[in-house]
Amino acid sequence: MQRSDVIILGGGLVGLALAAALDASGLTAVVIDPADPSTRIDAAFDGRTSAVSSSSMRMFDTIGISDHFPAPGCPIRRIEVADGLEPGGLAFDPADDDEPLGWMHENRNLRAALLARAEAAKHVTLLWKSRAAAIDRSDVGVTATLEDGRVIKAALLVVAEGRNSPTRQQVGIRVANWKYDHAAIVSVLRHEQPHDNVAWEIFYPAGPFALLPMNDDADGRHRSAIVWSVRQADATGMLALSDDDFAAEAKAAMGGFLGAIQTAAPRSSYPLGFHHAARITDTRLVLVGDAAHGMHPIAGQGVNVGYRDAAALVQVLVEGARLGLDLGDRQLLDRYQRWRSLDTFMVSLATDGLARIYGIPGKTASRVRRFGMGLIDRIGPVKDRLMAEARGTSGDLPLLLRGLPI
Repeated sequence: MQRSDVIILGGGLVGLALAAALDASGLTAVVIDPADPSTRIDAAFDGRTSAVSSSSMRMFDTIGISDHFPAPGCPIRRIEVADGLEPGGLAFDPADDDEPLGWMHENRNLRAALLARAEAAKHVTLLWKSRAAAIDRSDVGVTATLEDGRVIKAALLVVAEGRNSPTRQQVGIRVANWKYDHAAIVSVLRHEQPHDNVAWEIFYPAGPFALLPMNDDADGRHRSAIVWSVRQADATGMLALSDDDFAAEAKAAMGGFLGAIQTAAPRSSYPLGFHHAARITDTRLVLVGDAAHGMHPIAGQGVNVGYRDAAALVQVLVEGARLGLDLGDRQLLDRYQRWRSLDTFMVSLATDGLARIYGIPGKTASRVRRFGMGLIDRIGPVKDRLMAEARGTSGDLPLLLRGLPI
């Protein structure tokens, strides 16, 4: 029998970040995941990338994840927002001496860094290719019995299994959800002109086209990742295009300002949807990341909201432990529920609202949107607040996201 402070179900991007944060704070964790991590780490670049906000990177720096990146991320120094290719828009550009708005990382490099940090942890046990056959949560603790017969006891169960979490369903936590009639096509493009560390969000009625700066490849060719939301009915056709035809479509969507375009990675797609758990706690159980919430990728906040979950939960647990409280104590879980529920709900609603507002077709709607963007561009406090949202530095920020140890 093994004992731990926390059992984490799921060793994905959020689950491993949580494990690293717990380790850095002196708490023990066991991560249970049925996957084989070598298949993720050893795979060739599949075109999937993540925008890691500046606040998330502060946490990575503080708990030692940044030390393990196999390649540096590409800083995002400016964000340009446009309504189609019409003139007028909105630009977020912090001062030259300020921290970037975020960093772009290949998902394989992000996973490699998280895994390496977890493997180096003194207080983390990684149980890959394992499943919990039974989990018992009672007033005195959590007992997980694995399929191979091993038994693990802990004070708290953290569910980080992703949007289709079976544990969340078994517990009976209700989820509000709906699907958009869109799919996101992701890939990486090579382009003739440098991107100057600028991220673009170009809105079309059919869906936004996000162009995100990546580091040059080994041959010095400029690269940017794309997340292109298209109507569900068009996704299959877009994936079936030849590389040259797809590059031509992408060049047209961005107005050709980066010159000649080539595809640099495979294309893939996933359906877009919204889900939000009615509550994120139960008896000795909390939800984090996509198990608790999922949103439109329109503002690149998805995984970063999960990192905010992890940072807040660790702070709640560490401060509770210092007071001598049981880590599964209802007071602590209630504090986590209050801290995270409003933030995740507001971010989810904001991304949903943006998707719907920019999806309204017609010249009149476009003129209204561009007028609104121009107004925001001239009102400093409003623009600064939106830039803070992009960085993930607004609201009641956990210590780790401020770059401070707990």
